[in-house]
Amino acid sequence: MKRLLIRLLHSIRHNGRDWTVFSLSLLLAFSIWFIHNLSLDYSDFLTVQMKASCDNLEGHAAISSNTCEVVARCRTSGYNILKSRLLSNRNPVVISMDRQSLAPRTGESYYITRKELSGAAHLLYGEKVEVEYFLSDTLYFRFPYETNKKVPVFPVVSLSFRPQYMSQDNLEVVPDSVRIYGEPYHLANVDRVFTEPIKLQDLDAGTAGVARIERIKGVRLAENEVHYSIEVTRYVEISREVSVEAVNVPADKEMMIYPSKADVVFKCVFPMMADVSNVTFQIDYEDYINSRSRKCIPEPAFLPEGVLDYEVFPEIFECVLTEK
Repeated sequence: MKRLLIRLLHSIRHNGRDWTVFSLSLLLAFSIWFIHNLSLDYSDFLTVQMKASCDNLEGHAAISSNTCEVVARCRTSGYNILKSRLLSNRNPVVISMDRQSLAPRTGESYYITRKELSGAAHLLYGEKVEVEYFLSDTLYFRFPYETNKKVPVFPVVSLSFRPQYMSQDNLEVVPDSVRIYGEPYHLANVDRVFTEPIKLQDLDAGTAGVARIERIKGVRLAENEVHYSIEVTRYVEISREVSVEAVNVPADKEMMIYPSKADVVFKCVFPMMADVSNVTFQIDYEDYINSRSRKCIPEPAFLPEGVLDYEVFPEIFECVLTEK
């Protein structure tokens, strides 16, 4: 053997180019041998992690909470066997079962046998794998008891508008509430669900779209997304000085407001110009009584059609109550 190796070395000239050619030839030969062997069929034991799902188990979760290990002797190519080994830690395969295939055991526990596994062999191992026989005999799955309730959908919104544009109403989502399912202790602290962030920038016209609802661990949603829409209107600003009055003051009392006038900027629909000349603002006696600071925010007695919004300066007014 030693003499053979010496002869082989002498047959190769000791320069870098010959060694490179020799190394590449050896690598190519190994690759061809390796690919050829992977293309051949072999019998081996393959393992897959499995979860069961069933939509017709009333009062139970739709997907089992536990994972079962399915072991079968399979005949397939070396490539598929290698692939199965490399993906041994992948996510479990979820197999949909009908209600008749799941036999009840006790309470939340159901089981399936080799017969049901045989029908799902192609889903577990793939179309190019022939299952010779299953080592797994009976698989037990837990479908937890669950309840349901309806909760509102809160859109998470970031809006900006072009100058002289605004929204007359808040962003609307449809549906505005969804039914959620889960184990009682999971649902106990869930009183609302949120959408993924909706970012709408530089709006100058109405827009609509679809937003996904953020998932909550341990909770299943009847709806996974909502449709949103928002109307955008162009406006003009009209500035007026208005009087601020006290209302609903008892007959034996007098309430003074400082200052007695306010500067108001009305945002009105364009091109319609609302008549704001007769608009007054008022502070209710009850608001004053309920205010700890004795300072109140005035509200308009009425707003004419076409007024989208307004800003009052100053924002807070001081009130003084005296006996008549």
